[in-house]
Parts: sequence; structure tokens; C-alpha cells
Amino acid sequence: MTEATLANHTVTVTRAGSQHSYPGPADWFTGTVRVDPLFVAAKPAAGSGALVTFEPGARTDWHTHPLGQTLIVTAGCGRVQPWGGEVQEIRPGDVVSIPANTKHWHGAAPGTAMSHIAIQEQLDGSAVTWLEKVGAEQYGS
Repeated sequence: MTEATLANHTVTVTRAGSQHSYPGPADWFTGTVRVDPLFVAAKPAAGSGALVTFEPGARTDWHTHPLGQTLIVTAGCGRVQPWGGEVQEIRPGDVVSIPANTKHWHGAAPGTAMSHIAIQEQLDGSAVTWLEKVGAEQYGS
């Protein structure tokens, strides 16, 4: 990480590859998922972002975010579904806006990997509430 200071304002550059990737935990994901942290905003901000890569068929569990979430699809073909709604296909360049406390899941299409940047904020120290697994029938609908 490098920093430059001008008139009491610090600009920070976090170099690519300076943060370690980690596998998406099986408690929160189905299939093979890699998470590459991008940023955690300095207080008083509470935002964070990560590049998440899903192998074909991999997906999150159902979950909610107290302040919502934004997904920016960067590669491949994926799916997203709100609870009670239809599965929608997502592709590079698509921006998915998920409202606060909306139960949803997202992940790769069955035959294609997918990567997206996920951006969310914390409320009272929490950015996500993980729920049950997405069943094969739900995923395939």
C-alpha cells in the first residue's frame, strides 16, 4: 500500500495482488468460489468491496444486506434471484442493485463461470445475514 499526502488529505493506493484471495466458505456458498478483497472504507464510512469469482454452478446461499448491495458483473454469465421472484441472467457490464433487507442469491450460470464486484455497507457492524442454501430446484428455475 502506498500513500501520498497533500494538504492533510491522504490518497491511498492498494496495489493489485497485495491482499490475499480466499475461498468462499462452504457455510455461505455452494460450489467453488474465490473472494479477492478490494477495499474496506476507513471510518466513518462503512463500505467494502470484493471481486467474487464463481465457477460454473457455484452460488451464494440466500442472504440479506441491511443497507443493500450493488453487484457489477465483470466476466462470464451469472444468475440472480430475489426471494419470490424470477431468476435473471446477468452478464458483463450489468449492474445489479439489491435493496436493503432483500432476501436473494447470486452466482454463476450452470455452464459458465462468473465474476462480479460486490459492494455493500455495514450497519451496526454487520454487512450481511446468511440464510439457508439455494436448492438445486431453485437454482435451476
